[in-house]
Amino acid sequence: MKDKIHPKYVDAVVVCACGETIHTRSTKPNIRVDICSKCHPFFTGKQKFVDSAGRVEKFIKKYAKK
Repeated sequence: MKDKIHPKYVDAVVVCACGETIHTRSTKPNIRVDICSKCHPFFTGKQKFVDSAGRVEKFIKKYAKK
């Protein structure tokens, strides 16, 4: 491997919106995510709407009249 062309590989902390923290290694020391394996609907079996831009409310408002 060539010297001085690879990024630093450091210990990283991944923090989910639900509060879960995961320790791993990455080129970034801190990573924030919206969904992790503890709160993702595929793993939990529960339906959860992830709405970052008001899309769900906009859809309900648009089609609630019909």
